[in-house]
Amino acid sequence: MNRRSNAVLGVRGLRKSFSAAGATTVALNGVDLDIEAGSFVSIVGPSGCGKSTLLQIMAGLASATSGDVFHKQSRMHEPPPDVVYVFQQYTRSLFPWKTVERNVAFGLESKGGMSRADVAARTREMIGLVKLTGFERHYPWQLSGGMQQRVAIARALACRPSVLLMDEPFSAVDALTRAGLQELLRSLWREMNLTVVFVTHDVDEGIYLSTRVVALTRAPGTVAIDLPVELRDPRDQIATRALPAYLDYRARLLAQLFADEGLGGPEAA
Repeated sequence: MNRRSNAVLGVRGLRKSFSAAGATTVALNGVDLDIEAGSFVSIVGPSGCGKSTLLQIMAGLASATSGDVFHKQSRMHEPPPDVVYVFQQYTRSLFPWKTVERNVAFGLESKGGMSRADVAARTREMIGLVKLTGFERHYPWQLSGGMQQRVAIARALACRPSVLLMDEPFSAVDALTRAGLQELLRSLWREMNLTVVFVTHDVDEGIYLSTRVVALTRAPGTVAIDLPVELRDPRDQIATRALPAYLDYRARLLAQLFADEGLGGPEAA
């Protein structure tokens, strides 16, 4: 399989296994995947199929057992500076003793090379983008879950990455908050010309957000279906989800996932 010329991240023949208590568990077994610049790719699949493991390997945070990992046209040997990972558990990724302002500024200050004035200006810009102006001096424990996740996103974007990797970032919030975060993320993706790889267990979320949805098989995970999503923009939480094309994408993905689990198709659920 040839690599796509505009791929910013990619894996070839990727395998990952874990050994414990004298046994070996294969999480990923021969994954081939390219992430094109400017795309929004969601990765779905059964629990335990290796979605998060794949994302961590693409971020350079975990090593593969075998296979190749590429950043642009080069094999990746360390986490790329323009790739940022947003963790699922935002309550653990934010510093509870730092204010919103100091949390967002943390990456810029750690990286160095910017004046205090420039750090402050970038921090204000990011806080404004995620619609948290007025909450700069609040601490994470004084914010709702959705607001905390906005802080985590602002901190990730402050360093101006070109690729954002997100591991089920909205799974711990209520439905209305989740819808708001989805709209925010799509807006930031367009405005900042980001490439997003988004792991989710929710097929509907993956279709609504994405330009492409990749479904993995149950463990050991491989690519079961790689589905381009061609839904018009702007998208609407009600109207888009009622479109025949949306429902067709949903049926195709669920049919694949249900078949992999031996459930016999969507009508059996």
